[in-house]
Amino acid sequence: MIEEILRLKKEKEAIILAHNYQIPEIQDLADFVGDSLELARKASQVKDAKIIVFCGVKFMAETAKILSPDKKVLLPDLDAGCPLADMAKYQDVLKMKEKYPDAWIVSYVNTNADVKSISDVCCTSANADIVVRNVPAKKIIFLPDKNLCWYVKQKVSEKEIICWDGYCFVHRKFTVEEVKKAREKYPNAEIIVHPECDPEIQKLADGIYSTSGMLKRAKESNSKIFIIGTEEGLLHRLKKENPEKEFYSLGSGKICPNMKKITIEKLYLSLKEEKYEINLKPDILEKAKVSLERMLEYV
Repeated sequence: MIEEILRLKKEKEAIILAHNYQIPEIQDLADFVGDSLELARKASQVKDAKIIVFCGVKFMAETAKILSPDKKVLLPDLDAGCPLADMAKYQDVLKMKEKYPDAWIVSYVNTNADVKSISDVCCTSANADIVVRNVPAKKIIFLPDKNLCWYVKQKVSEKEIICWDGYCFVHRKFTVEEVKKAREKYPNAEIIVHPECDPEIQKLADGIYSTSGMLKRAKESNSKIFIIGTEEGLLHRLKKENPEKEFYSLGSGKICPNMKKITIEKLYLSLKEEKYEINLKPDILEKAKVSLERMLEYV
């Protein structure tokens, strides 16, 4: 199947993009692996390929379509959704917009396309504080992740930031007890966590980073042992890029079942049958593109 994937990719002039949380086999097959911001940038820069096969969750494939509307974008499993993205509903965001007409809506990229279309700007965990600091508004409605919002509030205290009540159920599984046990077992380790983790976990960590930030930190740090507080898929790339260092999940490995839905077989069938194509209504596509392009301008 891997040989067939490579053959079909060449024949159909396709590019495979994969998120850092994908299974190792998918990461190793992809043309480009990254976090949400890196993948958004890559999707906007695709020139030669006719097809983008996105190995991630649905909002990511939608983002690729918004930024490259002339390309055919495929998602190998349509059921690969994101519960966090679904916590910000279009109508609820509109109501919030009416309640605070002078506020800018800053949407985490982990939102569905219709919500992006009524947002002023998007952000990722890698650039959320930079975007919020730079937008021309004193009041911000930040959605949908309240933990990332808490992190941004610590960084940008000069602005009024209203947090949406959403969360990533995977990152909320990390506990204070797991941090304490990791400190006892590996006293010389560096504990780095994702800003979608609860505030009490962020406060106990040595550093708070997006997945791309974790990869950068692991390369630059003198530490030899790292405890990682994010979805366990990132450990594959961390180990691959830093073979001389040790990486462990914070507590038991936390798995996003939606990220793991894409398999080699589904990727093969996606390329072979050109399924499942992501299509968005023209007005949603156009409006959402504004908020995503603004994000790329602010960083």
